[in-house]
Amino acid sequence: MLFREGELIENKDGIIFDVKGLIHPPRKVIAFPRFIPSITGNRKIKKIHYDKIYNLSERFYYLKKNYTDLIVYDPVFDEILCEVPVEKIKKHYNPIIKLEKLRRSKKNSELENKASDLLTILKKKAGIPWNSIGISGSIMTGLYNLQSDLDPVIYGIKNCQKAYNILEEILKNEETDLRAYDRKGLKNLYNFRKKDTQMSFEDFIKVESRKAFQGMFRKTEFFIRFVKNWDEIHHQYGDIKYTNCGDAKISATIIDDSEALFTPCTYKVENVLIFSGKKNVQIEEITSFRGRFCLQAKQEENIVAQGKLEKVQTKNNGTYFRLILGNKPSDYMILSKV
Repeated sequence: MLFREGELIENKDGIIFDVKGLIHPPRKVIAFPRFIPSITGNRKIKKIHYDKIYNLSERFYYLKKNYTDLIVYDPVFDEILCEVPVEKIKKHYNPIIKLEKLRRSKKNSELENKASDLLTILKKKAGIPWNSIGISGSIMTGLYNLQSDLDPVIYGIKNCQKAYNILEEILKNEETDLRAYDRKGLKNLYNFRKKDTQMSFEDFIKVESRKAFQGMFRKTEFFIRFVKNWDEIHHQYGDIKYTNCGDAKISATIIDDSEALFTPCTYKVENVLIFSGKKNVQIEEITSFRGRFCLQAKQEENIVAQGKLEKVQTKNNGTYFRLILGNKPSDYMILSKV
């Protein structure tokens, strides 16, 4: 079985997990709790009530109280992760299959119809196939409420690029149902995200205001995730070994943003200056497994970033260093004035 970003899994106890990334250990899935059964939860499937937990600290707190067996040290990633054994998975939620069901159904809710309509517009205008488009998040599980947003997923490098280019064009046209965030919307987004990604509103608005994969569709928020196809992934678990080298703060120039759209996203950098952390190392890239760091900077822009420094060793014994963003609230990447 294959598992990738944008999908969800449910274990035998009814916990629903976010799948993280594209590379997983044998017979395990790297995933974190997202929807948890709770008698006070305001979301419901059949007779079971659920709460949604979002930031990483909440997720680990829940695991430590209830599922310590899922918290493991992963020797390849040199990190404490949540890894769900395949034999404990009861259900595998697929965004593409969910969208197919919505398109066939005549009993959709208003929110489900919005999801289907948004992706129909995107499919037609971008000219991408249905088997490369899906809907994730609370709609995929049926655990949505009045405050839920739309979480589409696009698969494949060319499809993702086509979709994003069309989104940029559509959002320039004020006559459509698709709208970019206005300043009030960006402020609300900032207030939500600052709980676990801390930066000033001024720095936040500089980068978020130019991202076309998020905004409003018929008064409902959307956030589109872009994920590579399986044949576009060129390494397996264990091919590359990562070593945690502590936290670091750097400045750098982006020299390649061609992987910045996807989750995980990557930026190639040069002219790196290390303000804090391990010195005299060759940092070649910045990476994040969180969608919020996609398109955070463009080629030739100067940035300041803070995150976890990792040593990367490939199967050909090549070695370099990278900065990982998104593990801590103190992680960030902002545009530099210099």
